[in-house]
Amino acid sequence: MTESLYPRERLTQVREAAGAAGLGALLLTPGPDLRYVTGYDALQLERLTCLVVPAAGEPFLVVPRLELPAAKESPAGALGVELVPWDETDDPFALVAARLPGDAAKVAVADRMWAAMALRFRAAMPGAEQVAAGQVMRGLRMRKSAAEVAALREAGAAIDRVHRRVPEFLKPGRTEREVARDIADAIIAEGHASVDFVIVGAGPNGANPHAEPSERPVRAGEPVVVDIGGTMPSGYCSDSTRNYCVGTPPADYVAYYDVLREAQEASCAAVRPGATPEAVDAAGRGIIEAAGYGEHFFHRTGHGIGLETHEEPYIVAGNTEPLEPGMAFSVEPGIYPGPHGARIEDIVVCTETGAERLNLTTRETVIVH
Repeated sequence: MTESLYPRERLTQVREAAGAAGLGALLLTPGPDLRYVTGYDALQLERLTCLVVPAAGEPFLVVPRLELPAAKESPAGALGVELVPWDETDDPFALVAARLPGDAAKVAVADRMWAAMALRFRAAMPGAEQVAAGQVMRGLRMRKSAAEVAALREAGAAIDRVHRRVPEFLKPGRTEREVARDIADAIIAEGHASVDFVIVGAGPNGANPHAEPSERPVRAGEPVVVDIGGTMPSGYCSDSTRNYCVGTPPADYVAYYDVLREAQEASCAAVRPGATPEAVDAAGRGIIEAAGYGEHFFHRTGHGIGLETHEEPYIVAGNTEPLEPGMAFSVEPGIYPGPHGARIEDIVVCTETGAERLNLTTRETVIVH
């Protein structure tokens, strides 16, 4: 990639956004916001690690002394951020409070900060109002840079390779759990650093969008929903759903799957700058409702993706914030009438002129022989 995934100017953007929001500082503990700003994938520990970004002043990263080598070796070490180690007998919350301006009347804490730490910060800064940092971070993280889109494209290609291997694992008599274990191994083998989830829903379990793989065996003639995703070494995530059938699928499944394919195409075609997420949702949902399956599509059409599998923007009725180039999200309508179901999911990036799909495997039901 010619552009850094974690550029130093991101610190300046965060500082400026904090000032525009009337904040004295942002306090970012380990999680996606900290990684977004610095590239540091810090461990979640009972010891405090916290990036402090004052609205006026230079940022600094407070780390336990035993984590100092990891911080230096991470991308954060190359950003020139001051690293402030603390020892076991120190109070790191008081350390942060002492370095902030005395007039910091409002501070934002990371959305994923542990409550125990947020309460310690409150005790250390009793005069400062605490708010969620998401209000500042969301606008930055929703609009992906070219490097971020490239990372998501790499993740999409990796999970596509896994889907192409699913027919190797999907055989009659094998349990959902056995198939899921093989898929999980393939997710790592195809380039992911970790497995985030594996859904293998055969027959009636396919009508449960978030079914856990069970000891139920896959049977001949049953549709199977396979929804899988992982995190790449870059930190960016994959997520894609495809549908399979061991042998000939049932006629009622074929009928509603044709509707689902049309709906997913329509929602993808609705993606463009200025379109609203609720319009993208409505484009596919209207087709499903007109065909008489409306009650069987009971979740939103999609969710944003990046350093988290689920982040903003959410593709759902009521979200009227216009799409912008660089926004990346899933388009995944589903129909779940029982005794089976189906969902088709692609990650889509809004471009200057329309949309780019990052998942390119067939969207037809794959017949496994």
